[in-house]
Amino acid sequence: MKAFALSAVYCLNIRVVQTGTVMLYRTIDENRISITQPTHAWVSGQLAHVWGNEMFGSVAPYEAVCLGAQQHDIGWIPWESAPSFNHDTGYPHSFTEVAPEVHTKLWAGAKQLAMPMGRYAALLVSLHGTGLYERFTHWKKSPEATRVVEAFLQQEKEFQQDLIASLGKDPAYQPYVTPEVISRNRRLVATFDALSLFICMGVTAPKQLEQAPSATGETTLTLTPINDDPTQLWVEPWCFQSDQVEVVFEGRILKEKTNDEEMMREQLAIAPWVTLTATLRPR
Repeated sequence: MKAFALSAVYCLNIRVVQTGTVMLYRTIDENRISITQPTHAWVSGQLAHVWGNEMFGSVAPYEAVCLGAQQHDIGWIPWESAPSFNHDTGYPHSFTEVAPEVHTKLWAGAKQLAMPMGRYAALLVSLHGTGLYERFTHWKKSPEATRVVEAFLQQEKEFQQDLIASLGKDPAYQPYVTPEVISRNRRLVATFDALSLFICMGVTAPKQLEQAPSATGETTLTLTPINDDPTQLWVEPWCFQSDQVEVVFEGRILKEKTNDEEMMREQLAIAPWVTLTATLRPR
């Protein structure tokens, strides 16, 4: 099987979209693979831990930014436990099919889930959520969605300002709450998010990611499959600490469509797991 490297444990040797059991879907040898939001965020965290070199600078505060990247989709966890059903596809809804009334509530709850892990990580989780609505504004086409999203943005920004004020009083975090540093770290999390989405969904043609933070400004990253293999990728310019990076993540194989939500959830609960990897190399 071309894209599967099978073993005893069934392993697999963007301008963007998002996901979870709000599914991110990937097709491998006609197998429909679902990858959850927390799993995709896990890959973001793996990338954050190895990010940086002379051209791209460092990550600071290191552990807090890495944690924020790894937990940036934590608000989706309650939804993941009981995904809703898309009657048109016969599968769980993808992230693009969830209404603003639903996902704003999930993003609003993200800060409470992240806060016990640390203030700076919670700040980045909240900033990532508001940043998505500020960059992708299709919600403005609906008066009801506009009302819901604008109320969410106001609430989150008040939370962010209170948290920045709290962090600014802490000598450990004072250097990292200037507008310049917060902006860079917010863009770093968005970059890890986008790279992870490309990797999880499978890169089958060159993909470009604009406005990736560098040591002196911004640049464009390009991911290219090596020999048409989406598990082996050239990355240029090279933005990591080591000469090669490997990430690992998991998905579930959805073997068939279902007719209703209860059956869909039952099938999802017993769907076979598959472990996937991707190796990144400098061009």
